[in-house]
Amino acid sequence: MRLFALALTLFAGLLRADDWEDTLAEARGQTVYWNAWAGDERINDYIDWVADTVSDRFGVTVRHVKVADTAEVVARVLAEKAAGRDSEGSVDLVWINGENFAAMKANDLLFGPWTGSLPNYHYVDEAGKPTVLVDFTIPVAGLEAPWGIAQLVFMVDTATVDEFPRTMAALRDWAKANPGRFTYPQPPDFLGSTFLKQALIGLLDDPDILQTPADQADVEAVTAPLWDYLDELHPHLWRGGRAFPQNGPAQRRLLADGEVDMALSFHPPEASSAISQGELPDTIRTFVLEDGTIGNTHFVAIPYNATHKAGARVLANFLLSPEAQARKLDPEHWGDFTVLDLDALPPAERARFEMIDLGIATLSPEELGTPLPEPHPSWMEAVEALWQSRYGAGN
Repeated sequence: MRLFALALTLFAGLLRADDWEDTLAEARGQTVYWNAWAGDERINDYIDWVADTVSDRFGVTVRHVKVADTAEVVARVLAEKAAGRDSEGSVDLVWINGENFAAMKANDLLFGPWTGSLPNYHYVDEAGKPTVLVDFTIPVAGLEAPWGIAQLVFMVDTATVDEFPRTMAALRDWAKANPGRFTYPQPPDFLGSTFLKQALIGLLDDPDILQTPADQADVEAVTAPLWDYLDELHPHLWRGGRAFPQNGPAQRRLLADGEVDMALSFHPPEASSAISQGELPDTIRTFVLEDGTIGNTHFVAIPYNATHKAGARVLANFLLSPEAQARKLDPEHWGDFTVLDLDALPPAERARFEMIDLGIATLSPEELGTPLPEPHPSWMEAVEALWQSRYGAGN
């Protein structure tokens, strides 16, 4: 019986190998339009390297369609569906997670399931990194391929800050004692919105309510502690809380220029990467809150009407390769944590990761601790809307 089961497994593997060879043949000569956020030059450079490599090895041309907000991509695919454009779509691959994935899944805008057919997917650490299977509480169900792990950290200049505020209350008190020296990116920038969710989690007696859809709760009552907190915090922020940096890189520049003493990042090695490239002083270090910080996985997905699905799968498979994942982890190139199970890699591939110096400002996995789960995506939408109504332009 065991021999029969082994034979079936080997046969299935051979079928998958044949299928993948067909995919490679179909993909050759295709142009993949990859819609991806373009707000950080290090990430743009990494995507350029991916495009060059995929073109050289697989004959697939990759066009980075640079977007400021992934919601724009979701709206475009939704408009194509409404117009009856169920093939020859303008988007072949999209960098996505959270509320945008939830919106695409709810509106049947996604191709798949497909991720299990990727040869490199068997390296993904499903057991050790459960967020590769659940995106902001929504089951992934093979509709998007993971390619990076993120966790919120605070970057701080130790030349000016001796003691790190490790709770939301301590951060508020620190801001009061050091007016103008802290800020956060303006929502709906994902980093600014993550700060709001982190604050809300830290202020609630029972944050588990955030794991269920917002329409099942009294949103005003649940979020009231957050607005009380921000009303108290904002007057002590950079520019008195009357203006906010537009995104993470803009906030990082404030830290580099000495205008603030702390900044946020969703990539734990980002500070080390910026130090190595001369973008931040070598006195910058990172820390997390004592009760933990939010972490998640980011993914790539294929729209249901994508023109070049084979090319998109070849690109996604390369993003999961040990070579691409190791380069992405290296702070010299990006500093984004891997989704792979390093113990499952062949020794030569595992050595790629073991040789990487994560830098002087990068916390160890033990120091980062277990990431806090993301709230249901409807909470992000609700919190962003309420933030805009209270603190947005003209308020």
